Amino acid sequence: MPTILSIQDLTKTYEGGYEALRGVNLDINEGEILALLGPNGAGKTTLISIICGISNPSTGTISVGGHDSLTDYRAARSLIGLVPQEVALEPFETVLSTVQFSRGLFGKPRDPAAIEAILRQLSLWDKKDARIRTLSGGMKRRVLIAKALSHDPRILFLDEPTAGVDVELRKDMWEIVETLRQAGVTIILTTHYIEEAEAIADRIGVINKGEILLVEDKVTLMRRMGQKRLDIDLSTPVDAVPDALSRYPLEVNESGGLTYHYDTNADRTGITQLLADLSAAGLHMSDLHTSQSSLEDIFVDLVADTPADTSKEDAA
Repeated sequence: MPTILSIQDLTKTYEGGYEALRGVNLDINEGEILALLGPNGAGKTTLISIICGISNPSTGTISVGGHDSLTDYRAARSLIGLVPQEVALEPFETVLSTVQFSRGLFGKPRDPAAIEAILRQLSLWDKKDARIRTLSGGMKRRVLIAKALSHDPRILFLDEPTAGVDVELRKDMWEIVETLRQAGVTIILTTHYIEEAEAIADRIGVINKGEILLVEDKVTLMRRMGQKRLDIDLSTPVDAVPDALSRYPLEVNESGGLTYHYDTNADRTGITQLLADLSAAGLHMSDLHTSQSSLEDIFVDLVADTPADTSKEDAA
């Protein structure tokens, strides 16, 4: 797929010397969903703000659809839609006028058919004459997405789009995102909900302390970095790992059985020999089952491996 957004050597340094972004390099492909994960203060919102023209970088370049974000600002910005974390809407305006106004801000001519299509796509058409203050939190989120789509952008940034939304509405949002992707919109999603990224993203990016730690295909990442867990249920629970099995990376689990972690990419898992030694140690297995480490496990491990930063934390 062709690259639609290219970020090269991007930095952001505030007064006092704090580095919010440190040499960020990132290429985003047209039509993909990229989930950008990171803890509070990682630099996610700072990065989005610079790409969207809300803040200026200290150094580096950004190309949006071939347009430089600084020297060809208007063309670059017209290709981007942003759904911010905060629900900042005029409470006494109607849904329809709110979305129409956003289209006009980008100098786009009136197009009632296009606005109707967006509102129908987001299940907002029957609410077109409702005032914003009468809408539920989930509906207000949909209005934010409609505003961001009103000028026909090719790239959509969703900054924590399901924050504060219940589980049912969150799943509705996932379906909306997939529908937008099928329509050809490139989507960059920041989220604290790891399952959200695991459910809908094509690629996963991890940012921490202003640096991109990795960007990789989701399935490849989970296969490469994921570990499997083997839980062994015992007929007689134990309180500690027997000395005869001390050479294995075992731990006692909550049910008094044993848990064994192993790498699926290794030449040998060691399970066959473990089970033989288990029997030799006089332990009787009643059941066993395996589970794959989740994206959340991988994320936590990646962030934990990042060297500590004693400087002032970025609020983004």
